[in-house]
Amino acid sequence: MLDIQTVTIIIVASMLLLMMTGMPLGIVTLAVSIGTALYAFGPPGLFLVSSNVYGLFEAYPLVAVPLFVFMANVMERSGVAEDLFDAMSMMAGRLRGGVAVQTTFVAVIMAAMTGIMGGEIVMLGLIALPQMLRLGYDKKLAMGTICAGGSLATLIPPSVIMIVYGLAASVSISDLFMAGFLPGLLLASLYVTYILIRCKLNPELAPLPPPEMLDLDRAQRRQKLKGIILPMLVILWILGSIYGGIATPTEAAGVGAFGAIGAAWWRGKLNWEMLQEALRKTMITVATIVWLIMGAVSLVGIYNVIGGTSFIQGLLTGLDIPPLGVIFVMMGILIILGTFMEWIAIVFITVPIFAPVVVSLGFDPVWFGILFVMNMQIYFLSPPFGPACFWLNSVTPKDITLQQIFASVLPFIALQVIGLALVIIFPDIALWLPRVLGD
Repeated sequence: MLDIQTVTIIIVASMLLLMMTGMPLGIVTLAVSIGTALYAFGPPGLFLVSSNVYGLFEAYPLVAVPLFVFMANVMERSGVAEDLFDAMSMMAGRLRGGVAVQTTFVAVIMAAMTGIMGGEIVMLGLIALPQMLRLGYDKKLAMGTICAGGSLATLIPPSVIMIVYGLAASVSISDLFMAGFLPGLLLASLYVTYILIRCKLNPELAPLPPPEMLDLDRAQRRQKLKGIILPMLVILWILGSIYGGIATPTEAAGVGAFGAIGAAWWRGKLNWEMLQEALRKTMITVATIVWLIMGAVSLVGIYNVIGGTSFIQGLLTGLDIPPLGVIFVMMGILIILGTFMEWIAIVFITVPIFAPVVVSLGFDPVWFGILFVMNMQIYFLSPPFGPACFWLNSVTPKDITLQQIFASVLPFIALQVIGLALVIIFPDIALWLPRVLGD
């Protein structure tokens, strides 16, 4: 039998070759895991593949994923987000770059409502982008703001990525949710500061809205401000149930789905057609996630049995560098994987290997979880396969190219790297809130 180093090289090479054929990643990892199991154990190895997958799908917290996805789809189709945007637009007033700033604020609120990035970016692309372009905003500033703001859904709870990370690393999802608040607000603050400074230095990037959009009477203002009530109620409904000790994060997903249906009913948008479409979109998204989980978990399970996980952990802990240097190496590996692999596969392939190393080096796994999620934010924006850019491109006017969108997010990627570095240097940005609320 080949040594583990050679087997590792063959596994990686096989995955790259199969992905180059255009085969879906979930099928690639499942095929490689089956091939590895047959090589190492013969036909009985197939039982190991199935048992690894079956064990994960028994995990109760995984129930939260389809519920949060469903909640996001209902919120998108009920018009709640559009009302929120109108209210925030009025509050931005005559601030230079105010529409871009309030788009970031809306993204933060929507992230706290849904935890799903794709739908948020599409919704902002449909609602915020036309308004900014109509007001004469610079295209790159507008598109970069939407992609970066939408990606906050990965970090601000309730985040689906955090739920999946918590499962893979056996870390408290509630602690991860609490730890994500301040880093999420930190990134949003960096985005807003960047927007305001750029618009101050170059006012042509963000012309002020015409007076007729701002000079509203009291009744009109009151009507628009009502648009912020439902989103805030949904957020309090979800997060209040978690931190008030009423519901676990998994149960809060059900609470959120119920709250989204209630919000749709209140707006008069609750009907069978809307629910059907929301359920259809949920099924498509969750089915994709399930296939990716099946492949990644089965591959890591087999690799662990043949000694691969211990081999990689030995390589990382054996590096002749300080412990923090090992964290930087892990971050580099994640960035490289993010150029050609789906986030959920990255979670289940790397986290079971990285998490024990992080603990053995004396670091907090919750802190590393926030670093991991922030790294995934960079992946969502980074060319050549940044999903956020592709999602926005699906709803932009035909004269806007994917290359222009990738160019627009580069300053925001730099801000994400700065935010990541700050959380590495000052771990309390992530750990202070769990420590205070957890006591």
